[in-house]
Amino acid sequence: MSRPADPHDGERFGERNPDQQGRSSGEERMDHDLRRFDDHFLDHDLHPSRIQPLDNDLRRPGDYLDDDDLSQLEHYFTGDNLSQLDDYFSDNGPVREAAQAALAPEAAPAASVPVGSLHAVPGAASLVPNRSETSARAFRQPRKSRLGRPHTLGSWFLRASVYLSASAAVGVLLFIVGYIFAMGLPHISPDLFALTYNSTNVSLMPALINTLLMTVLALLIAVPLGLGAAIYLTEYAGRGNRLVNIVRITAETLAGIPSIVYGLFGLLFFVTYLGWRMSILAGAFTLALMILPLVMRTSEEALKAVPDLYREGSFGLGAGRLRTVLRVLIPSAAPGILAGILLGIGRIVGESAALIYTAGTVAAVPESLFDSTRTLSVHMYVLASEGLHIDKTYATAVVLLLLVLLINTMAAMLARRLTAKG
Repeated sequence: MSRPADPHDGERFGERNPDQQGRSSGEERMDHDLRRFDDHFLDHDLHPSRIQPLDNDLRRPGDYLDDDDLSQLEHYFTGDNLSQLDDYFSDNGPVREAAQAALAPEAAPAASVPVGSLHAVPGAASLVPNRSETSARAFRQPRKSRLGRPHTLGSWFLRASVYLSASAAVGVLLFIVGYIFAMGLPHISPDLFALTYNSTNVSLMPALINTLLMTVLALLIAVPLGLGAAIYLTEYAGRGNRLVNIVRITAETLAGIPSIVYGLFGLLFFVTYLGWRMSILAGAFTLALMILPLVMRTSEEALKAVPDLYREGSFGLGAGRLRTVLRVLIPSAAPGILAGILLGIGRIVGESAALIYTAGTVAAVPESLFDSTRTLSVHMYVLASEGLHIDKTYATAVVLLLLVLLINTMAAMLARRLTAKG
């Protein structure tokens, strides 16, 4: 492909013009570099007239440099570094003055130097990216970036939506917690924590003890089953196994069933068919069935998040699959497993509908696993339904809220300790 003729072709191939005689070695080196740059574009079949967009690209750095970046450039092109420029450009004083005027205008009284006049000086055009007929001082003024400009309607709308959603969520939470504390704290009294419940003190202490017992029993049933199922689905069952997909779909379906359905199932199966009557054991098994899908799915995801490099390293050291699971995978996945257990605890503590049908409403500490009892949530429901001790209901809500906060804090501390050991 033929390239267009250029009046400077003779200069590119080494021919010197008569007016170039007597030039310094620095100027010759600069001309040599410029000729190599021009030859590169000619080799790619580009005419110099088509390199005009390069000027606009060279002006863009001024759009993205702020005052701090420009001050660093000024610090670089002062003092000793300018002396290095002098060495490169020999005795070319106008080039040094142009650089000082363009990059450090505070040090030069005549800060507004037309860039067009610098084109007559060899090498000056390479120092000033903006080759238009504007002042070199204007190049220092930072302008807004077109790429990172946040001042569009869509970005403002998204930002406002995020802030509004976060503020609404935090505001609702603070309102609920503040309202409960405002209504319940004034009614907390020592009689509320008596060991024996009666119609005068409506003590919540038996319900508090029953809540802790119910939580421990339900976790003892659900966590081993859920964690074992997660280990099997993740480590032992083959990938793409049809049984694995069926179990996962079933677990996700069970997680969305209302608690009243679990209560009716517990009433029919544990209370009636097995003959356990309304007892703490029937309530614990019912709650274990409720939180089992949650514990299993969260544990499975936590185990899948452990990198395969851990498994391969353990197998490479000669450990078996079971030892790898117990010594490597479970400690690494402990924070995720504890997160699922925390969610299960929250559901156990706040559950009332299922326990009304399976555990009963007796306000006493059970003497055996087959005695009827009530938890804090059921205690609140009974007091609210009677309508005689609404103030004590709010006080019970405060205690329940503090109990959940305490359990979550202890679990978070345990998770951090396990992570640090791992």
